[in-house]
This record gives sequence, C-alpha cells and structure tokens, in this order.
Amino acid sequence: MEIRNRSGLSRELIWEYALLILIFLLGIILFRQLQPFLSGVLGAMTLYILLRKPCFRLTERTGRPTLSATIILICVILFIMIPLSLLAWFIIAKLQQVNWNTEDMIAPARQVIDIVKERFGIDLISEKSISFAAGKITALGQSLINGIGDFFINIAAALILLFFLFTGGRKMEEYVSSLIPMKNINKKETIDRINVMVKSNAIGIPMLALIQGLIAWVGYMFFGVPNAFLAAFMTGLCSIVPIVGTTVVWIPMAVYFAVLGLWGKAIGLLVFGTICISQSDNLFRFILQKKLADTHPLITIAGVVVGLQLFGFIGIIFGPLLVSLFLLFLDMFRKEYLSDESRDGTSDVTGITETDKEAETGRRE
Repeated sequence: MEIRNRSGLSRELIWEYALLILIFLLGIILFRQLQPFLSGVLGAMTLYILLRKPCFRLTERTGRPTLSATIILICVILFIMIPLSLLAWFIIAKLQQVNWNTEDMIAPARQVIDIVKERFGIDLISEKSISFAAGKITALGQSLINGIGDFFINIAAALILLFFLFTGGRKMEEYVSSLIPMKNINKKETIDRINVMVKSNAIGIPMLALIQGLIAWVGYMFFGVPNAFLAAFMTGLCSIVPIVGTTVVWIPMAVYFAVLGLWGKAIGLLVFGTICISQSDNLFRFILQKKLADTHPLITIAGVVVGLQLFGFIGIIFGPLLVSLFLLFLDMFRKEYLSDESRDGTSDVTGITETDKEAETGRRE
C-alpha cells in the first residue's frame, strides 16, 4: 500500500524530487569548480565527435580499445595539438610585438575624424567612442597573451579526457542515450544534428578565419596598413560574423587611406578586400556548406555572442550549437505534445539511433 502524506504526494515521489534536487545542486557545484577547464572539456568532446568513427573502426580491427585510443591520441597530438600550439605561440609572439599604447592605436582614427570634420564639417564619431573601442581591442589582446598558460592546461585536460572517451565511448553513448527523455526517432534527430553542427563549426569556422586572416595579412602588408598583423587577426575574428564579416576591418582601412589622400592605396585595398578577402569567404563557405551544415546566419550570430560569453573562444563552436539545439528541442516539443499526430498517438517511435546500433553491435561482440 502506497503511503501518502497530507499534500497527497507519495513517499517515492518525494524521494524522486529530492534526488533530482540533489543531482541538480551537485551538478552546479561540479560545473563551477570545473569551469577553468571547460574549454578543455568542450575541446575533448569536439575531437571525440570528429574522431569517434575512426577509433571504433580501429577497435574492431585490433580488438583492443586501449591500443586504438592510444594510436588515435598520438595522431591527435602530432597532427592537431602540436600545430595548434605552434600557431598559438606564433599569434602570441606577434601580439606581444604589437604596440598596445591606446593613444597610438586611436591616432589614425582621430586623424581621419579631424580631417573629415575640417573639410566637410561632419563629426563622424565621438572621442569617447573611439577610446572605448581601442580599450576593448587592447583588453582582447592582453587577455589572449595572459591566457597562454590556461591554453596549455586545457590542452592537457582535453587529452586526458579524450583518452577515456575513446576507450569507453560506446558505453558512454549508450548511457547518455538512455538519459535523453525522448522517443528514439527524436533521439536520432538530436544526435545527428549535434554531429553535423559540431563538425561544421569545428572545421568550417576556424578554417575560414585562418584563410581570410592569412589572405588579409598579405594584402595589409603590401598596402602598408598600420599594425598589419593586428588588423589581419581582427579580420580573421570578424569572418565568423555572417553578412558583415571582414568588411568592418578593411573598409575603414581604405577610408583611412582615402582621407589621407593616399588614393592608390585606398582603391587598391578596396579592390583587394572585395575580390580576395570577401570572395574567398564566399567561395570556401560555399564549399564547406556543401560538405557540412548550412547554418542560418542569425543562428551563427546569436550563437557566437552567447558562446563567447559562456565558454570563451571555443564558444565560437558551441554557441551556434546551443542555439540550434534550443530550436531543435522546441520543434521536438511541438511534435511530441502539440501536433495532431502526438494527440492521436500515431507518431513514429520506431527510429533507432546510430548509438543504439553501435551499442548493440558491441554487446554482440
């Protein structure tokens, strides 16, 4: 006989709520303590999603999960972590050479504003706004330089976590799939969306930023742009913003040259930016979207803003993923509980996830 208290709740239900509250509180505590390593955790999850299939195939051939995980991890270190670390060192070294004096940084902008105001009587922007923008750029550069230690700590954390993800990947996926409160067909849609979005963001966004930054650096050096490396670095970062993108960097540079009367450099930079920088974005983005996910620009913009605030630089990858998952779960809620099929009880529940198939194969083996 089920025992109920005065409020009508059974003892089992009270214990269930208490356990959920305890899980939630402990989760918050663990998240807050592990937050310094969050970039490493998310990086390990990204690499796991990208490399899980090769690792599973290698495990099937060797029959030794630990050996397969070790081989994949060595490849990750040689072909991803070492080049990424060298690139980070190169960027930090270049940023350390940049003159971060605020007055020197805003001098070209102040010079342009003074010339425009003198010739045309137009006050383009206030001094306060210029100083604020320069301060933000300076803070960004200094934070990157100061974060070099955290970068390598998170790399070490990512490698350790990645090893255990590879050795116990199928069991972990099966366990996570069992926790998702959805029908199998919706689980499959969720897992497929996560895989596609992570691959698209992890491969596409950094590649586009790197390509456009390198192209811009060559052009800025040729046309004599002040602080060419910093300008190219900002161009690469701005490439993650759809529609506007890199134009927020090279168009003001061209205007700067035009106001100073350097019309050859101004026109040349405009032509270079339009043809080389912008068109390279359109070309490579088109190629990548054919291979990966075609993400709506608004999702990318909102995701980048949210992700950078939550996760730091790696939020460029996981921010759009969060927004996409929010919209996906919203659509699933509509299908599960608001659509006519769900009310009639005729919705399809026969879908099987890839994780379920792999788990079943693992059990048979």
